Amino acid sequence: MAQILSASELQDESNIYDPELTSSVGSHVKSILGLMNQDVTREGLVKTPERVAKALQFLLKGYNEDPEAILKGAMFKEEYRQMVVVKDIEVYSMCEHHMLPFFGKAHIGYIPRDHITGLSKIPRVVDAYARRLQVQERLTTQIKECIQNTLNPLGVAVVIEAQHMCMQMRGVQKQHSFTTTSDFTGAFANSLATREEFFNIIGSKMH
Repeated sequence: MAQILSASELQDESNIYDPELTSSVGSHVKSILGLMNQDVTREGLVKTPERVAKALQFLLKGYNEDPEAILKGAMFKEEYRQMVVVKDIEVYSMCEHHMLPFFGKAHIGYIPRDHITGLSKIPRVVDAYARRLQVQERLTTQIKECIQNTLNPLGVAVVIEAQHMCMQMRGVQKQHSFTTTSDFTGAFANSLATREEFFNIIGSKMH
């Protein structure tokens, strides 16, 4: 079972890199480079296997984080009943099909019932799910469900806009395409007016 790290531990990158795992993954990366007819002894590639191994541990560190615990770490009872929107949250993730990056922005809204959360916690939840092997559709739903299940708000809205390197660097090679996914609960799912208010708030950033 993966070790769950505290917020302070996660800020210290030295806790992310397991020496044994770095060595093991690095040896496989070195073998792959050799299979691709690369000279792994040349200066530019000598330390590449170790760098790739560490990069993967950083890019997939979300498996060691508990998104619900992140929200619960700053839950406050509050009578506020209006929409809370955090928009333009940077998203960096890895497509699980080709292990190439996809990146963009997330826009998240919720209407509190009894509790609010610290505003910085919502981007942290996004990162916790994004730093995994993902598909954009699942990422969108996981963020929505985490906020709904933890805060129990009157509704949650999540919209993610992203560019996928698996479409831009290979395959169809469409350089300017964006993928937009959305998911809603409660008031956002049931009320067109509430949903429109949310889209009006984030609308200037939509593609």
